[in-house]
Amino acid sequence: MKIISMDVMSTGVIAYYVLIASREGLFTPIVSSFVKNGAYSDPVPQAIILTAIVIGFSIQALMLVGVMKLARDNPTLETNEIEKDNTP
Repeated sequence: MKIISMDVMSTGVIAYYVLIASREGLFTPIVSSFVKNGAYSDPVPQAIILTAIVIGFSIQALMLVGVMKLARDNPTLETNEIEKDNTP
């Protein structure tokens, strides 16, 4: 549940930044004869968000591997029991 909640939080932050980046306009900043002096969306936040999506995916995969290793050693879903068994 903690991994899913972290993924939902990350998706919410990404959606918020996409909303802010597209607030000025919906067009891509490509020179064209059709749209002159139009409102363009900023490409820098879009590039940062793409990087955040890739990093979020890799962190989620790493956390799932950690959960698989914990599940192999401790066949329970109770975090209190896992912490009690692994505390020095």
